[in-house]
Amino acid sequence: MKPDARVGVVGGGAMGIGIAQVFAVAGCTVTVVEPDAARAGDIVPGIRDSAARALARGKLAAGTAAAAPDRVTVVPDIGDLPEGLDLVVEAVPERLALKRTVLAAAERRAPRLLGTNTSGIGIGELGAELARPGVFIGRHFFNPVPAMPLLEIVVADATDPATVDAARDIAALIGKEVIVVRDKPGFATSRLGVMLGLEAIRMLEDGVASAADIDRAMELGYRHPMGPLRLTDLVGLDVRLDIARNLAEAYGPRFDPPRLLVDKVTAGELGRKSGRGFYDWDGGAA
Repeated sequence: MKPDARVGVVGGGAMGIGIAQVFAVAGCTVTVVEPDAARAGDIVPGIRDSAARALARGKLAAGTAAAAPDRVTVVPDIGDLPEGLDLVVEAVPERLALKRTVLAAAERRAPRLLGTNTSGIGIGELGAELARPGVFIGRHFFNPVPAMPLLEIVVADATDPATVDAARDIAALIGKEVIVVRDKPGFATSRLGVMLGLEAIRMLEDGVASAADIDRAMELGYRHPMGPLRLTDLVGLDVRLDIARNLAEAYGPRFDPPRLLVDKVTAGELGRKSGRGFYDWDGGAA
């Protein structure tokens, strides 16, 4: 895949914007599908602001930071994606039926390669109704996408070896380190990370310690760069709840979401994006 490749991203949330940005920074022409007009209007300015911050930190050259937002176009419908793109990545919420619908529509635009950004839904499940499952693969990005070096490539039984090779090449193009995992629910990263996060929530629920002290225990005692509760706030409590429910279906009650997590999502306390989760967020800071 060349730096001037044409890429589609379906979904203009935090993950979709981050995915669009890393491809635009690499020199690709990117089309983002986002039907919500307000959110769509924030995508290119958001990429411009993020690139400017990366420039200020010395992570991007001035020319790259200036050019990247101009490589991104936003459209309201999957049918507006150009046909024959080199790659389309689906990045909508973690719901099987929704993802299947989006992937089927994206496949009709005849991309060379089709990917899904999922934290835990089986790639075989997602691709079961696709006409070309061989060119379909899991690409699990991490938030914030421009800053996080890891890309988890998830290979289903129907995925062609050439598609895996292409996924590695794409990761190199956008500067990501790769792990390749089999198509098991939760893969490697979510299965471990979500288990830790759920147990931290149960500890908070049981009054073991404050959120800050639980996080500090993992940061100082185990050298985690960020504690599990703060990370859950950044990922989104609603996202973590969806993943936990999917993993509970696959592996049983050890992944059942704690009542505190369910209650917070019901109350609209979704983490940083709503202003409150396990922490209060003021201007983006906990």
